[in-house]
Amino acid sequence: MFKVESYSGSRSSDYELVIKQLHALLEGEKNAIANLSNASALLNQFLSDVNWVGFYLYEEQTNQLVLGPFQGLPACVRIPLGKGVCGTAAEKQETVRIEDVHEFPGHIACDAASQSEIVVPIVKNGQLIGVLDIDSPIKNRFDEVDEQYIDKFTHALSKYL
Repeated sequence: MFKVESYSGSRSSDYELVIKQLHALLEGEKNAIANLSNASALLNQFLSDVNWVGFYLYEEQTNQLVLGPFQGLPACVRIPLGKGVCGTAAEKQETVRIEDVHEFPGHIACDAASQSEIVVPIVKNGQLIGVLDIDSPIKNRFDEVDEQYIDKFTHALSKYL
């Protein structure tokens, strides 16, 4: 029901609608796990050509990302900061968009079907909360529009964590 191709507007307006849906879905709920679960389900339904949508949460005492709510196949449980696409995005606190994961040095392959990936750090009040990780079985799936609006989605989500 939320697939990109089912919307009649531009991709930008479709993303804006999903961000509004996120606010409506999470408004008044304080539980971070519930909110992350619904956010991953919402994005998984909205985005076409993705095979994994989920979160890794920062665990300060181990300096690692730990698997959080997600949609997709079972995944790696722990990722050290600076390792793989997720660990790199978390360490730099910058969005990392990869056209071909096989060309990314140190890529951690949890699902062999994944070909491209975008990872957006979740930061609240200057503190790293974790990352949003989205994988696709298609090379070069994510572009500048996806990056811009997934960044906005993640920023909106941080208010509910």
